[in-house]
Amino acid sequence: MDYFKQFIIPFSGLKLGTHDFDFEIDNTFFEHFEYSEIKKGAVTVHLTLVREETMLVMHFTLRGKIIVPCDRCNEPIDIDINGEEDLIIKFGPGFIEESETIQVIPEGETHIDLSPFLYEYIHLALPVRRVHPEDEAGNSLCDPEIIKRLEENPVPSGPDPRWEALNKLKTNN
Repeated sequence: MDYFKQFIIPFSGLKLGTHDFDFEIDNTFFEHFEYSEIKKGAVTVHLTLVREETMLVMHFTLRGKIIVPCDRCNEPIDIDINGEEDLIIKFGPGFIEESETIQVIPEGETHIDLSPFLYEYIHLALPVRRVHPEDEAGNSLCDPEIIKRLEENPVPSGPDPRWEALNKLKTNN
């Protein structure tokens, strides 16, 4: 059975009203997206779908754990994610993305694939900065070898001398 078949909702057979769906996302999901920074994880998604005459109103609740590379040492780090997202699917003449939360699909469509939306929502639930936490003593739990190398080669402060040459060109013109 195709793993991604579970993320396709055949809404044409749904009665008007509220419908609930639950999805379990695992490593297979993330492996499908070749350039994803997430390679492993387990996320449960609850979808509340309200079927109306001219639209589908969806509310997603995501909970789980994702493994991504640490921004500091590049070693794997577990990140808990929690998020809620809304999506409105309207029926119209063709495929149109009105906004981040409103999509228009042709009136003749009978189903919708939620996997690209779930992929995006999981990434949106990740924190901007992903680093290992510190222990009780305030020491980073990152790879000690990488921390040692970072301390030996500090990032230079102040303006980059390469930009100074470009700034001279800019002021001369």
